[in-house]
Amino acid sequence: MKDCISIGLLGLGTVGSGVVKIVEDHQDRLAHQIGCSVQVKKILVKDLEKERSISIQKDLLTTDAYEILDDAEVDVVVEVMGGIEDARKYILHALRNKKHVVTANKDLMALYGTELLRVANENKCDLFYEASVAGGIPIIRSLVDGLAADRVTKLMGIVNGTTNFILTKMSNEGKAYEDVLKEAQELGFAEADPTSDVEGLDAARKMTILAKLGFSMDVELEDVQVRGISSVSSEDIDFAKYFGYTMKLIGYAKRNDNRIEVSVGPTLIAHNHPLASVSNEFNAVYVYGEAVGETMFYGPGAGSLPTATAIVSDLVAVMKNMRLGVNGTSAVLPQYPKEIKEDHEIYFKSFFRFTVKDQLGSFAEITSIFTESDISFEKIIQVPLKHKGLAEIILVTHHASYSAYKKVLENLETSDVVDEVRSYYRIAGEDLDV
Repeated sequence: MKDCISIGLLGLGTVGSGVVKIVEDHQDRLAHQIGCSVQVKKILVKDLEKERSISIQKDLLTTDAYEILDDAEVDVVVEVMGGIEDARKYILHALRNKKHVVTANKDLMALYGTELLRVANENKCDLFYEASVAGGIPIIRSLVDGLAADRVTKLMGIVNGTTNFILTKMSNEGKAYEDVLKEAQELGFAEADPTSDVEGLDAARKMTILAKLGFSMDVELEDVQVRGISSVSSEDIDFAKYFGYTMKLIGYAKRNDNRIEVSVGPTLIAHNHPLASVSNEFNAVYVYGEAVGETMFYGPGAGSLPTATAIVSDLVAVMKNMRLGVNGTSAVLPQYPKEIKEDHEIYFKSFFRFTVKDQLGSFAEITSIFTESDISFEKIIQVPLKHKGLAEIILVTHHASYSAYKKVLENLETSDVVDEVRSYYRIAGEDLDV
């Protein structure tokens, strides 16, 4: 047995620095867990002279990834550099050199996870990626190990801290989207280019990973219906509150028999639902299993030390496998063929907000548009708009199919009495199993 396990680190940004700090500060704990010491042998960086938040020996740094990937003494490669193509190339090289890999790269795993896991299996290597979804929350290990004996039927949650921070501020303080986005950028919760977060792409990549694991199907990013929060207004949030709902960006995946749906979008959640109270940058994921019922995982979804904790937990799992001689046996490839639901198979309640001409017959025509698609109203209010000759209608429907909603939206847009369709949102947490 080895007296020391050596790590090669690809990247030394916020998360990489957190990994180094935990490995150095928790040596006694790690040695107790795995029975030997752990050392960071080499670290890939872009700039050798850059000032860093932690003290690092200069001889540990390199700008050549292959000093790590081809070093026979490196046992585990930890990828925290981000990006896709270089990271994929380096991880494939590491696996083919019989090195175990831990990554936090959600983009990479969403796009190429099946390929990388297959190569890991072929080379009897571990490939773990707990930190790719929900930061310090152990959701992936819970799906793979903790719920291995159950059949997951639904996953629903808040998996992007930036959008949750923005929507929390808009809801609690009544601020406009643009103002809160600027504040989030100043605080470091949002990137200078926030597109990936606010348009739902980051959450979609995470839901791809969770759905793939939860349903044991080769779910791809293109299978996820995606909508962001950039069009959400403070008025939408106020009217949602009036009806008893809180606005969240929700990732949603559901299985009926073996047909699935996966989506990300601004969604209304009842005030008394636990997800409604998840605030600011925190994440939470609900997992529904046929045997276990409802489980909820909550915690910090990002940050240096929470994410690094997930990475080091994966490292411990790799090292334990090394000591036991069972590496390369944990990755389970998809079991079922992928079957995506058609629009007419997806059912939910919806919130609509639109303006109509304030004249005789307008409401009758609106009612007719919904009735023709077999959609009935659960709640409805009408608000006159001063000096515009218009009235605003805000309503909540009973459950109906996504195809019916699409038809209604099309008919509202072309109706002579409708001035503007202002918003349309899914309501979740009040499911009808069909």
